[in-house]
Amino acid sequence: MFGNQNMKDMMSKLQDMKGVVEDSKKRLENIYVKGDAMDGKVRFVLDGNRKLKELFIDQEIYESLEKDRLIEVLVEGFNKAIQDADHVNENEMKSTAFNMFPGMNI
Repeated sequence: MFGNQNMKDMMSKLQDMKGVVEDSKKRLENIYVKGDAMDGKVRFVLDGNRKLKELFIDQEIYESLEKDRLIEVLVEGFNKAIQDADHVNENEMKSTAFNMFPGMNI
């Protein structure tokens, strides 16, 4: 069904695609997004690959909030950060796909 040359070409294209995707992931490592809560007293910083890079919790938060409220605030800040990271990641992957397959409406 496939000739040897067709199979080699297909494998070469797959390797190229893998390289392009890896390049995108590397670019995403250098893009940072922030999610915060309580006017920045809780802050999460993630990279474009959704990896947590920084967590800041103001000392006042430890001293003034009950455990359940602290958890709510942490979840709020993290969800904001992950939402932004998802957006950045999705746009990068769309751009990568568009560059790999020009002319397709992705």
